[in-house]
This record gives sequence, C-alpha cells and structure tokens, in this order.
Amino acid sequence: MQFTDILVHYNEIATKGRNRKKFVEALERNIRQAMKGLPIYKIRRPPGRIWISSLMGEHFDQSALDRLSRVYGISSYSPIVRTTLELEAIKEVAWEMLKDKTYDSFRVRSKRSFKDQPLDSMTVNKEVGAHILRNRSSNVKMKDADVCLYIEMVASAAYLYTEKIPGRGGLPIGVTGNLTVMLSGGIDSPVAAARMQQRGCHLSFVHFHSHPFVSRASQEKAVELAEILCEYQYRGQLYMIPFGELQREIVTHAPEGLRVILYRRFMVRIAAEIAKREKARALVTGEALAQVASQTLTNLLTVDQASPLPVLRPLIGFDKQEIIEHAHLLGSYEVSIIPDQDCCQVFMPKNPETHAKLERLIEAEKNLDIDGLCQDALNRMNVIEIKAPWWKPKKARRKEPSNTESNTSHNTQDRDSSTP
Repeated sequence: MQFTDILVHYNEIATKGRNRKKFVEALERNIRQAMKGLPIYKIRRPPGRIWISSLMGEHFDQSALDRLSRVYGISSYSPIVRTTLELEAIKEVAWEMLKDKTYDSFRVRSKRSFKDQPLDSMTVNKEVGAHILRNRSSNVKMKDADVCLYIEMVASAAYLYTEKIPGRGGLPIGVTGNLTVMLSGGIDSPVAAARMQQRGCHLSFVHFHSHPFVSRASQEKAVELAEILCEYQYRGQLYMIPFGELQREIVTHAPEGLRVILYRRFMVRIAAEIAKREKARALVTGEALAQVASQTLTNLLTVDQASPLPVLRPLIGFDKQEIIEHAHLLGSYEVSIIPDQDCCQVFMPKNPETHAKLERLIEAEKNLDIDGLCQDALNRMNVIEIKAPWWKPKKARRKEPSNTESNTSHNTQDRDSSTP
C-alpha cells in the first residue's frame, strides 16, 4: 500500500540534554539528503520525533523506506497513510491497511491532539475495531496483539500506521567529526568504517594498491565498498594510492621479516597526510587484535608510533565471525569476498616478524627516504568522488598531474583491513 507520510523516532539523541537540538537538526538534514529526489513536501519536528510529509497528491513507496534504513540516528520509522477526519474515511483506510496482513489478534490505539475535536479516542477505537471485525473474524487483544493499528488525529487530518520498522540507531553522521579510513577491500575495514559512521563520523577513504605489479581488482573492490558506505553518508572522497614502487624500495633496503610492519608504517604516514586535507582528526583501520601475525599487540603499537594522528580500531576486540555477521548486515560481504590481488600479496615475506622491535624498525628506516617516498606516492594518487546512487554520477579526477592511470575499480578478500 502506498503511504503519504513517514514517522521517524530517535532514541539515543533524546538523551543529549542541551545539545539535543543540534543532533535533531543533523538528523533532519541527513534525512533530507537520504530522500533527495523523492516527493517531500515538509519535514517537521514535533517533540520526540520527526514527521515527513509528501506533496499533495503524491505518495512515498518502498524506496523511501529503503533509504531511511541507511540513516544513522533513527531508532524506528513508520509508513503512514493520511486521510480526512471523517469516521467512514478512517474505517476504510484502516481496513485497507489490515486486509492483506496475517494475524489472529489486533488492537486499535487512537489519540487526538485537541480535546475539542469531534471524534474522541474511545469512539474511534470501537468503531474502527467493529469495522475490522465485520470484514474478518479475529480476536481483539489489548496486550500483545499480533497487529496494532495506530491512529493519530490532528487538526486537519487523521494518520494511520501499523508498523514500527527498526532503524540503524546510533548518531547522525556528521555530529562527531571527520575520520579517514584505510579501506583495503577485505571484510574488516568496511565494517570498521560503518561502526564509526554509526557513532556520527563522516568518512573519507584511502586505498593502497600495487598496480601494475598486480591487477586492478582491489581498486575496483575499493570503489564498490566506498559506494556502499556512501549510501549511509551520501558522499565521500576515495584516495587511490599507488604503493608498489614504495614497497619495492622496502624490499630492496630492509630486512625481509620487517617488510609488513614497514608497509604499515608508511601507510599510516601517507593516510595521515590525506586526513589533514580532509580535516579528519584520526585514522580508522579494520585491524583486530591477534587476528593475523602482523596484528599482534607489539606490532600494532609500533605502527601507531609512526602515525602523526591517532589510529582508531573499532574491531580490536571482535572475532572473525562477529565481523562477518556485521559485513552481511552492512551489505559489503559479497563484494569483500571477491578474489583479488592486494598490494601485500606480491611482496609478502615468508616469515613476517610477529613482535617487531621499534629500535629495529627505526634502524631499517634510516636506509629509506621516508619523506620522499611518501610524497612520491601522494603525487601519483588519484581521487574519486563517491556519491549515493540518487545523487549525480560520481566523477573521477586527479588531485595532481600523475603518470598513474585513472582508477575506477572494486575489491579484495578476507585480509587485515586496509593494509598488507
């Protein structure tokens, strides 16, 4: 059934005290962006909720609900049918809403905004309930009914709904600042990104690739994953960093066992430079403690030492199955498991160091031109602007003149998020 309005409820936002107005305004702004192009007439903010109305003579459909399912900050939302305050009209709409549902019991719960309205709640409950029973034999239950029909009567209309669809919860994107995600193409890093989106962060993305030493598959996957994530924040920048030449320098001048940690240390340095351009205050990776040999506590700490910005790891205490379950909910899992070659697979050492000592890493880096290698990678990067599907098509552009071909690619497999 088509519907004319949507009622949005929020939960965590309501606890924000004096700052609540700022959070509610951000949620309304995000709802407008999520529903861009749909026939919205007005969005109102009655106490404790947000009300979305369609243009006169227009309706919303399933696409509106699909978009709201990706808006962080919403605890639940309900598709609503608007009708007149005439009792017969209310009864007709009520039956239309229930006739195709499967239920053994129901209840009607109505309320009016003004005491001087001609219809009182008890009368509406009885009349509408009796009309439904005349059309279908069932039970009326005041508690734990299979279906509850809600009727809200305001000055000029009646609004009916039966569903409270669970939302994503969390906080509206944008209220807690900007972060830069090291997006690999595997299972972990998109989930880590989504966890930070749920806490109100707007994200930019950095992907390291080793083309032409490997195929473009990881780049293609990174684009697809960034597109999925941008359905939740509507737009974002994806920075494609050519990393193969830098890796080759590390392979040539550093001990084999330290390669992976050195890769990571260079990655956080480069990602931090991009974060500064994006006014991001921290980096995000999908690393989980001890998931693979390079993610021991010692190695994670030695990587952090090289970063000028904090490194956040939302999945640090997750096991792999938990991460996979989150990936399914996000919608990224099927993309992440597509086979590819990431930048680590070409230059992976046979026996990576699991507890690399900081002193050895610093000594190894003395043989490398840290600033020059980082700047060279930044000079050759490509930037892709990612937008939600209902926005204008994304455009690829080069940040600076480059010898690297334009990248518009997609994903990788299960690996340490965002790095070799």
